[in-house]
Amino acid sequence: MPTEHLINALQSYGVRLADTRAGVASRRGGAGPSDHKAMTIAGRTVMVPVHTAGAFDSPYLVRRPDADGSSVIEHDGTVIGRVTFPGKPRFYGLQTLDGVPYSKIAVLHGRDVLATTVLQTCIRYQSRTKTCRFCSIGQSLAAGRTIAHKTPQQLAEVARAAVLLDGVKHMVMTTGTPNATDRGAAVLCESAFAVKAAVDLPIQAQCEPPDDDRWFARLKASGVDALGLHLEAVTPEVRAAIMPGKASVPLDRYVQAFAAAVPVFGKGQVSTYILAGLGDTAEAILTMSERLIGMGVYPFVVPFVPISGTPLEDHPAPSPDFMHSVLQPLAAMLAGAGLRSTDIKAGCGRCGACSALSTYER
Repeated sequence: MPTEHLINALQSYGVRLADTRAGVASRRGGAGPSDHKAMTIAGRTVMVPVHTAGAFDSPYLVRRPDADGSSVIEHDGTVIGRVTFPGKPRFYGLQTLDGVPYSKIAVLHGRDVLATTVLQTCIRYQSRTKTCRFCSIGQSLAAGRTIAHKTPQQLAEVARAAVLLDGVKHMVMTTGTPNATDRGAAVLCESAFAVKAAVDLPIQAQCEPPDDDRWFARLKASGVDALGLHLEAVTPEVRAAIMPGKASVPLDRYVQAFAAAVPVFGKGQVSTYILAGLGDTAEAILTMSERLIGMGVYPFVVPFVPISGTPLEDHPAPSPDFMHSVLQPLAAMLAGAGLRSTDIKAGCGRCGACSALSTYER
């Protein structure tokens, strides 16, 4: 089976683990990727669901690791390959001067990406009529696995350690939306400035489009190298049904923000996260992607993973065939426009672990 098809299948169906102790701990709840585990397959590290309802019934099973640390992966009892698990990062064993474990401030995504949710709260999360129905940002906070606000000093301390101890190559800073004005851009500015003062680490910041485009220049000046403005869904109907609060920021505002941000950060350094499987058709996703690519925006399309404890926990993940119908033509569009994940300085598109898209690019 080609690698891209195997990754699609694993990310759609998830896997059952014969030994849950294998490798780095999996993630439950939080700001995503959640209910996943990092696995290295054919030299690529990808995030695969392991705690979802679909994963519990998956035809894919990863056996207990052998002496060399690799594990057999089976499909309905037939061996189809081997996987390995990235080891536990060394920086997880440390804590800040004020006693907060580093793992509560930032975590390892994929193989070499440091990720943090600067504000683990959102103005919409507590409202049933406004919250994004797929969001679990409050779960890890409620479980005590993180803290509500990571200070600039804490982030700088952890980032420096992650680079020195574990060779982290870039960093993702996302945030819950704290207000309806800057929408998190201000806290991302102060966070990025502190990290860059401590260590030379490329940073992607992620937030909703702020109300003033001047925030893009401020983010850039603060040390942000790449920007993520995440649509999640691409049609007004799906946005209104799945994320009623976030849909109050209309698609037109996102398009305006993309147009303003690309000249600041550069072609391909502005991206958006699109969740396939929420209800948008493949045609709708590709039509929006073509428009974004024409603007110099990288559309990072990933399969939706239903997270336990959210209103969409029983929503089906997209099929591997559906993902193939999107990712194959999308990769051709990106190639035609000269946009490559490897050229992104930092962030989800560069990491690529939550989608098979970069495999199709190759």
